[in-house]
Amino acid sequence: MNLLLIDTCGPVGSIALARVAGNSQKILSQENLPGKTCSADLITKIAVLFAGQELSISDMSAIAIVNGPGSFTGIRIGVAGAKAFAEAASKPLLAISRLRVLAHKAGTTAAALDAHRNEIYYGQYDSAPQERLTTQEAILSLTTQQQAIAVCEEATISGLEDSAIILVEVQPPTAADALPLAVDLFESQQFADVATLDANYLRRSDAEIFSASRP
Repeated sequence: MNLLLIDTCGPVGSIALARVAGNSQKILSQENLPGKTCSADLITKIAVLFAGQELSISDMSAIAIVNGPGSFTGIRIGVAGAKAFAEAASKPLLAISRLRVLAHKAGTTAAALDAHRNEIYYGQYDSAPQERLTTQEAILSLTTQQQAIAVCEEATISGLEDSAIILVEVQPPTAADALPLAVDLFESQQFADVATLDANYLRRSDAEIFSASRP
């Protein structure tokens, strides 16, 4: 099984090609995408990855997209590209939360990402998985015991580091880090609908907020 993985949620995006055979999961190649060049470089970089491995979109078993939360523009570019590839080649589409990728990478059941404006994207993946836009204060008030939370940004760490929460700091997740979760989705046939899949923003855009506030 070959997979194309795309993540354009953060300041630096990434794409990866992976091969899965039995219990073996191998990243064949990965490329970074500077955030400001995602729209211009995404298709070109994917073509370069394919050429380097002598593969094509027809060789892929599925397309996996990390669909947020994160940069509104970056997520839109990645989701649009993934949907275009999946539809054009009639390939299954797998959608994965960046928060879940971060938690899996750190080996925790919770993760937090900086949402700016003194807010936090928070995901918890225990018996009742949930994701929300919240604040550091709210996370602290909800945490009555020591809990491990995956973090990857200084802005998220600051304000939580003196609490009873155990912070597990890792490097920001990449497309390659989404591979184990993508395999799980593929094997359980939890495919996203190409026509209806949207970005996992967790927050409305400024345009929506300002439009709703107008009389």
